[in-house]
Amino acid sequence: MPMITLIRHGETDWNVAGKLQGKTDIPLNARGIAQAEACKAYFKRENWDIIVSSPLQRAKRTAEIINEALNLPFVEMEDFKERSFGKAEGLLAEERNRLYPDRNFPEAESYEAFQNRVMTGLEMLNKTYPYKRVLLVAHGAVIGCILSTLSNGEMNSKNTRLQNAGWSKIQYIDEAWQVHDVNQVSHLAHL
Repeated sequence: MPMITLIRHGETDWNVAGKLQGKTDIPLNARGIAQAEACKAYFKRENWDIIVSSPLQRAKRTAEIINEALNLPFVEMEDFKERSFGKAEGLLAEERNRLYPDRNFPEAESYEAFQNRVMTGLEMLNKTYPYKRVLLVAHGAVIGCILSTLSNGEMNSKNTRLQNAGWSKIQYIDEAWQVHDVNQVSHLAHL
């Protein structure tokens, strides 16, 4: 039974500003690098089999920093890219609300397509790495989608805040995914 720890990428300047990133490829800022270093120190205390990352640089760089201490096989998976928010990417919340009050962003990936892509990736991890301990570095909406889907909507964006470089844990037991931990951030307390 695989166990997957879901890690949100470190902070970016757009996170700080409140801009919607989506598939726009924004790098980590200095704090994001420090958060990734804190993850590296935290996760090196356990044994892992593989690290998987979204190919977007904020997630990939977070994973690379963590992997400096682990030296694991490193796999990039397109399935775990952030959701595309189309014309809303780069906009602040007040701009998005003014331009798109119904939250129907032009050229955005539909939630159904996004959810299907992410959950297909999760199933692929389950089949490809059975009985493995996996670190998956991805994005807030990706991790939120996984947690919401596995909890039948009990965990959602309204009640489950996912902080940069926080981690959550899921495990496949008795033919079903179980959520064990959500948004753990004690390793970031010194930042």
